[in-house]
Amino acid sequence: MATIISEYFSTGDVQLAASELVDLGVEEHHHYFVKKVVSMSMDRHDKEKEMASVLLSFLYNDTLTPSHIKLGFMNLLESAEDLSVDIPNAVNLLAIFIARAVVDEILPPVYLARARDSLCGNSKGLEALQVAEKSYLSVPHHAEVIAGKWGGSTQTGVEEVKKKISDLLSELTEGGDVAEACRCVRELGLPFYHHEVVKRAVTLAVEKPQTEALILKLLDKSVQDCLISTSQMAKGFYRLSENLDDLTLDVPSAKSTFEHLLQKARAAGWIENVNPNSNGSDGNSKEEKITLKRYKEECVKIIKEYFLSDDVPELIRSLEELRAPLYKPIFLKRLITTAMDRKDREKEMASVLLSSLSMELFSSEDIVKGFVMLLRSVEDTSLDILDAPKQLALFLARAVIDEVLVPLNLDEISKKLRPSSIGSETAHMARILLSARHAGERILRCWGGGTGWQVEDAKDKVSKLLEEYAAGGDLGEACRCIRDIARPFFNHEVVKKALVMAMEKKVDGLMLDLLEECFDQGLITINQMSNGFSRVRESLEDLSLDVPNAVEKYGEYVEYAVEHNWVLPASIDAATCVA
Repeated sequence: MATIISEYFSTGDVQLAASELVDLGVEEHHHYFVKKVVSMSMDRHDKEKEMASVLLSFLYNDTLTPSHIKLGFMNLLESAEDLSVDIPNAVNLLAIFIARAVVDEILPPVYLARARDSLCGNSKGLEALQVAEKSYLSVPHHAEVIAGKWGGSTQTGVEEVKKKISDLLSELTEGGDVAEACRCVRELGLPFYHHEVVKRAVTLAVEKPQTEALILKLLDKSVQDCLISTSQMAKGFYRLSENLDDLTLDVPSAKSTFEHLLQKARAAGWIENVNPNSNGSDGNSKEEKITLKRYKEECVKIIKEYFLSDDVPELIRSLEELRAPLYKPIFLKRLITTAMDRKDREKEMASVLLSSLSMELFSSEDIVKGFVMLLRSVEDTSLDILDAPKQLALFLARAVIDEVLVPLNLDEISKKLRPSSIGSETAHMARILLSARHAGERILRCWGGGTGWQVEDAKDKVSKLLEEYAAGGDLGEACRCIRDIARPFFNHEVVKKALVMAMEKKVDGLMLDLLEECFDQGLITINQMSNGFSRVRESLEDLSLDVPNAVEKYGEYVEYAVEHNWVLPASIDAATCVA
């Protein structure tokens, strides 16, 4: 490894260094490479230090995994005392390398807090973390300061990178090949500098309106392919907003065009917010900024009031009065983030509210965008809520169980996340939860039923309405009672209890008539119907103790349901196996 690094410092060929590292075939020791390249550069000139940072960024998520980077830096922190023997300013240098890794987005900000917990009280490693946080990452314009700390004396200077970006944008406008432009951005190997791509691309769209469609396609594909992060996207828009006054001298419509592009970026979910200073905004942009700020403030009030009153209709009215449909994903993010920092009661209420909103106000696209925002920011959320990934996985799984999302939406969400990120791992955790045995029952009870509507309360209402229906046979009244429960995501319980009661009390005709009427009216969906049948199938062994012919009866009910198209094909196959 030392030979590879020394050769790289001589040639500056990152491709060759990457190839030789792969050829070694020692992936399990790649964290040692991270430690070695940093420690070797610390005893050299600024040029080699910059080259070390650039190499790590280039190798990240290709040759080096996030775990390799984290473990390599942890090894450096643990050996800070030894490094200080040969390199007097090792602590400060290590602090700069860590800050640079955060700016380059190869280390998450939460890494500093987690690493601090693993180090001894008075170690030099802990001192390096404190210097990185207080002296570098907390200062104004820290990204630019840290990125230029080694003097930019690597083989790729700032001006050269800017020229490459200008060239790729020129080629895009001439040839219209978005995929080729993305490839060129990727080949820059400087993810921490992608904000410059965004700034120049948006500037081009402002100066030449005919390029807008191509620029928007480029930015959209960059986000969808996890090439440009949302933080770099927001930073690019923000940097342009600071220079709008100068741009307006050449392009009088610059401010209005910028606001138009900014609104499109927000609607597409590329950025959550941009805070342009007042010098770069006209009256309209100030109004837009205030609108988003006010929206967030109102969201906090609405959510707090809902947690106190449990009044879903009132919340929906309040949201509709805000008249900000583009910001619905932001409401979802704020709702779940607020609930995660509260008790199980509020978490259950948030899930129930989400189910109601999906039926009345939010589209599936709004909900997908909201969860993507949550998953992309889960690392930062973990700083305040330690088990945020676990909680968010439960919210995501619960949304599928409640039919707020369909399983395919999980694939759609995962594609919008950076591979191997905590957000991606959280989405995978949700899939694992959903694949477990009796997943529906467990996930429905994940918050303990501690909300204004409780699972046991709902079950009791279902039992009573079925008993009254079995005694009186009033079909219309039974349907009205099911509708009044107003928990459509829980209607599989109606199906289950109706089938069990049909077996136990020999009221097959009445219960099948009720289910048929509910299906025809759209009260019970095909998914809820299938879930109800599946739950009965899972409990057939216990049912057979009280109803000896339970399996036979169940088979008859399945045949009837198949004939009337109530259940999904998967349920038919499973039922056939049982029968």
